[in-house]
Amino acid sequence: MTKRVRLAVVGGNRGFAYHKCCDFLPELVEVSAICDLNEEVFAKWKRQYPDIRTFTSFEHLLDDDAIDAVLLATPMEVHASQSIQAMNAGKNVLCEVASAQTIEECWELVQTVERTGAVYMLAENFCYTRTNMMVRTMAESGAFGELTHAECGYIHDVRTATHDDRGELKWRGEMMRKFNGNNYPTHSLGPVSQWLGINRGDSFDYMTTIVSKPAAQSDYFKEVFGPDHPGARMEYWQQGDSCLSLIRTKQGAVIYLRNDFSSPRPFNYLSYELQGTKGAFVSGRDTVEEPLIWLDGSTPGKSYLGNVSWSKLSEYAGTFEHPWWSNETDREQAVQAARFGDYFVMKEFATAVVEKRRPDFDVYDSVAVSSIMPLSAQSASQGGSPVYFPDFAKNKRLQ
Repeated sequence: MTKRVRLAVVGGNRGFAYHKCCDFLPELVEVSAICDLNEEVFAKWKRQYPDIRTFTSFEHLLDDDAIDAVLLATPMEVHASQSIQAMNAGKNVLCEVASAQTIEECWELVQTVERTGAVYMLAENFCYTRTNMMVRTMAESGAFGELTHAECGYIHDVRTATHDDRGELKWRGEMMRKFNGNNYPTHSLGPVSQWLGINRGDSFDYMTTIVSKPAAQSDYFKEVFGPDHPGARMEYWQQGDSCLSLIRTKQGAVIYLRNDFSSPRPFNYLSYELQGTKGAFVSGRDTVEEPLIWLDGSTPGKSYLGNVSWSKLSEYAGTFEHPWWSNETDREQAVQAARFGDYFVMKEFATAVVEKRRPDFDVYDSVAVSSIMPLSAQSASQGGSPVYFPDFAKNKRLQ
């Protein structure tokens, strides 16, 4: 292959959100092909890339030697199987979240990467926002001291996305009908896992999960589709409105993780806190509030005397801005390309493919955060009993 990654996008609707990132990286990425079951999707891709090749068969796409990598922007339930199929066909994989839905899939992903040597990266764009990368720099530099506690949550009312106009369930609705646990953990836990050094000196040890009743979800279906719709009954839904998980790492840090797709309230899917022995970080609620920081010695007094105060995180940008965001060109393009860190996801993946190295958020990191889904369901089904994490990265430590 050349110094540019010849990329095929699988899943034309969601995948189109990445075209700006690719256009800003012409020296690294060439959008070569699009694959979708619906041929009507191809029209907008043709307007952007007149010479793009189109596929309706994933298998035929994988047979094409002129494709180096695939971006999987397909439904979550096929992420693992398509990733494994692509890597076995000699393709590198950038996969939307989550990477897997079962422990068996997690293990097969790890084993496939180790066997094939393919570059695999989870497209966890929340890891690469400007704020989250600044906090990562602070955590890695020791500014917070010894890390002991983190909080994160994805609170996002998506009830309208669980069904079509007739009340038939879409994939999100089917997941909420059949699954009861933390069903969308990676946006929340991805950045926190990097701050705490998961697979970089620490690892998840065990977790426990409890889930509320599905009151808001059933009330919504009753209001929109009437009391005769099966979704108007709480017993129709396995997934409760609010799922709460507690995780302990092997180095003794604890994490509070919340997921809520149903409760009626403003979005708060950028909810984070980090606590150490020398400082603390609190995110704003979505984009309407500024993130806050406190570091020992940054204000007069001692915290145990109750006379210290928060500062704005932005005041520390000159000291702790992450190098990726310090570059003016990258910063401008990242802001133009997407609200979150999609630009840096694409740049890091393509660079890793060209340099034939492990990407920043590799398969071990991906399955660590994705395994929350099946493990939380196991814990919730056992009344919140603790469940232990498999040692997915055992071979990484030997490399």
